[in-house]
Amino acid sequence: MQVPLELSFRNVENPDGLEPLIRRRVDKLEKFCDHITSCRVAVERPNQHARSGNPYRVRIDLTVPPGHALVVTKEPGDSDFHDELPTVVRAAFDAAERQLKELVDRQQRDVKTHPEPRALVVRMFGEEGYGFLKTPDGREVYFHHNSVVNGDWDRLQVGTQVRFEETMGDMGPQATTVQLVDKPGATLPGDRPSDVRPPMGWER
Repeated sequence: MQVPLELSFRNVENPDGLEPLIRRRVDKLEKFCDHITSCRVAVERPNQHARSGNPYRVRIDLTVPPGHALVVTKEPGDSDFHDELPTVVRAAFDAAERQLKELVDRQQRDVKTHPEPRALVVRMFGEEGYGFLKTPDGREVYFHHNSVVNGDWDRLQVGTQVRFEETMGDMGPQATTVQLVDKPGATLPGDRPSDVRPPMGWER
């Protein structure tokens, strides 16, 4: 899944020359973490900046389920005055990579220590990009395609068994970091065929 990128420039010469570099580095971030849901990169030259050091500011904001926000900022003056802007951009992405690797390592350790509950996919709304899970205790849990890791959204169908983390959204329980673990047709303890309906508030 390609990382959604929001890119902005202000008071920067030749931004078109920087964009390919930034997009390459964003693609590299995806190799460390394949479920980044948003990436915002802002490059600017403030009107007032430090008298010494590089005059540019580079800010990178990353969002990683289930609710992690990583922010890297290279402020004017942080880099050597003679550093060109591409060098500052690379330094910011190097720092973002380090933070992202640390986060992924923590998530993997947490998964091993606290395995996510399992559930079955019971409804899929492909065009809208969301669906519903059914837990072993019969609860309905909403999930969005951005929460499905490893780019497995297209592999999901009714009957697929998944692992997931859960949080409380504005309209009820919501699954995050949904991971496929079994082929369609699996069942959960105590499960039986039923006409599953979305929880109240999710009908469209």
